[in-house]
Amino acid sequence: MFLECQNINFRYPNGSMDVFHDLSFQMKTPGFHALFGPSGVGKTSLARIIVGDFNDYSGVVRSEGMQNLLYSYNLERLPDWSSVGKHLEKITPPSLRDRKNELIASFDMAETMRLRFSQLSLGQQNRVNLIRYLLQDFHLLIMDESLANVDERTREKIILGIKDMFPDTYFLYISHNVIEVSKFCREILVFRNSLKAPQVITVNGQDHKLGQTVSKDKLEQTMLEIMHAS
Repeated sequence: MFLECQNINFRYPNGSMDVFHDLSFQMKTPGFHALFGPSGVGKTSLARIIVGDFNDYSGVVRSEGMQNLLYSYNLERLPDWSSVGKHLEKITPPSLRDRKNELIASFDMAETMRLRFSQLSLGQQNRVNLIRYLLQDFHLLIMDESLANVDERTREKIILGIKDMFPDTYFLYISHNVIEVSKFCREILVFRNSLKAPQVITVNGQDHKLGQTVSKDKLEQTMLEIMHAS
């Protein structure tokens, strides 16, 4: 499986400048990949192009072996007429009930299953929403700030848990946290503004997994590479 974007050009309606100009990159290996860059450089727009929500662009988005591409973002809401536990139970196929229970435990959400979505904190809402996506059939999941408002320790536990549970699946992680993307992602696609060429530079991350340690020196080197690429 792979995902490839070739010579993508895109600008917002009535915009005076391209958001993307001949943007190209490839994802050939499963695991966590990142889109990193300041607000306004088009990370979310590219995510919506990849999953087919935006069609007013030129260039080619091509994938092989990826039929199900999902896009998850923070601030999505779930129905509030029943508890989040009942909602997750309703949407979970019988074959994935063990996965659902594992995700709930890994995300530290067991105590919230009896509550309605509106009763959860923002971080808890984002965790429940992400569990909902992880219970679907997908080959690529784009996580657009999906763990916003979640504390650092819990985010790390969740990311490591996802990587352990889905070793052969593609994830595209959108974050402003340079330490996080450096530590957990295999490749970091560093976005620059559309006046710079190339618009995206790929930096190799540390791809930290459960049971491994990360060298402080290597982590700092990756962070420096990202900042120099920006």
